[in-house]
Amino acid sequence: MPATITLDGHSLSIADVVAVARHGAPVAIAPQGLAALAASRRAVETAAARGDVIYGVNTGFGKLAHVRIKPEQTRDLQRNLIRSHASGVGDPLPVDVVRAMMVLRANVLIRGTSGVRPALPQLIVEMLNAQVHPRVPSQGSVGASGDLAPLAHLALAMIGEGDDGAVLRSRRLQPITLEAKEGLAFVNGTQAQTGLAALLVRDAWVLWRTAHAAAAMSLEAVRGTPVPFDPRIHDARPHPSQQRSAALLRQLLADSEIRESHRENDPRVQDAYSLRCTPQVLGAVGEALAFAERLVATELNAATDNPLVFGDDVLSGGNFHGQPIALALDVIGIALATLAGLAERRIDRLVNPDLSSGLPAFLARDPGIESGFMTPQIAAAALVAECRVLATPASVQSVPTEGNQEDIVPMGMTAAWKGGRILANAERIVAVELLAGAQGLEFLKPLAPGRGVARTFEAVRAVVPALDGDRPFTADIERVAAGIREGQFDPEGA
Repeated sequence: MPATITLDGHSLSIADVVAVARHGAPVAIAPQGLAALAASRRAVETAAARGDVIYGVNTGFGKLAHVRIKPEQTRDLQRNLIRSHASGVGDPLPVDVVRAMMVLRANVLIRGTSGVRPALPQLIVEMLNAQVHPRVPSQGSVGASGDLAPLAHLALAMIGEGDDGAVLRSRRLQPITLEAKEGLAFVNGTQAQTGLAALLVRDAWVLWRTAHAAAAMSLEAVRGTPVPFDPRIHDARPHPSQQRSAALLRQLLADSEIRESHRENDPRVQDAYSLRCTPQVLGAVGEALAFAERLVATELNAATDNPLVFGDDVLSGGNFHGQPIALALDVIGIALATLAGLAERRIDRLVNPDLSSGLPAFLARDPGIESGFMTPQIAAAALVAECRVLATPASVQSVPTEGNQEDIVPMGMTAAWKGGRILANAERIVAVELLAGAQGLEFLKPLAPGRGVARTFEAVRAVVPALDGDRPFTADIERVAAGIREGQFDPEGA
């Protein structure tokens, strides 16, 4: 059983989110978090009792903020907000994404700036620990007042309505009645797009490291040179991820018999960019992922609803706006599209007899009667083209909503969907490169590749046998792509 993740509103990490979302780690609430909740709740109740005008407590929402709400209508206001905003469409979000969204929402409420009762985050934690995951449609959020529709679908289950409300009761969990501000506090937030982003950051880094294993394998198979990875070159242009990339390639290629076999008699002065410039390209990808990770890690513990409670003050603002996460997701998509394009170019060098340094055409045992890796390279090219289309940023595609009250919106959920699609494509492209690189090494036996490449080769062969004649590749590619996501080929461990 994974270790318990204790929420305090300030220290949740991406690793914690992954543990809860994918590994079922139990969740608890820190006592100090409950104390902060109680204090902020008292501030809301006191201000409401004084008759202060508080957005979403005694007013309507958005364009209807000028409408005053009577005290006896408080519960109706909050319940109607959830019902009306549960208007998402499309396929449901995967369970791991829903769990990520849930743990993030609980963590932010515990921060003590939302003015809700402890019962709200406590119920979310109970649902997580009981494996109760509402159906949350994946489309319908612009990410401006937060992820209104996705969070409303979660809240709908929590108030006992819809099919998921029945599931809640079947697990002996009691639905909650929302009091003043609690419905608004729940749906104002970026937790759907941020949950997706947290999982995507984790998976992108695993793919980034695995892409180095594939690159090193390809370099060995076409008998390229590791000289461009000399640390002096990268210290002269000291981007941290470029230096890390070159170091990882050196580790993978260390003690290569293949390299020694052609060191003295190789007529090539320099390899093509897709081989020689791997640290510069993947280094830039790494810098982009680091930027996105910083934004996401900050958002995990950020107060993102409205209004917010600070001591006795209840202040309206705009922390629910998802622009930081939408930008992070777009950057991830662009970075992974770059990684995918680089991998596809190396695949072509492996299969193209004009470029592969003597490997059989398309890595076939009997070229001509067999086509070998001809069509996997075509599939990789198709996926690269799709990645490039999807890399168009969503975060600049604002469409005003809510009577032009929300007149600039970030489209974070669209950026998240695109990022996830690009990631899946890139994983399959790197899977093709791993398969092709491993096949290339078959033709160089008995010469052994570098130690790290040899481990990658064995990991690939544990999943897919060598090609000894034409066969369908779909299952092979999907098995290796699934292994990439699980970290099976990660040279540093997932």
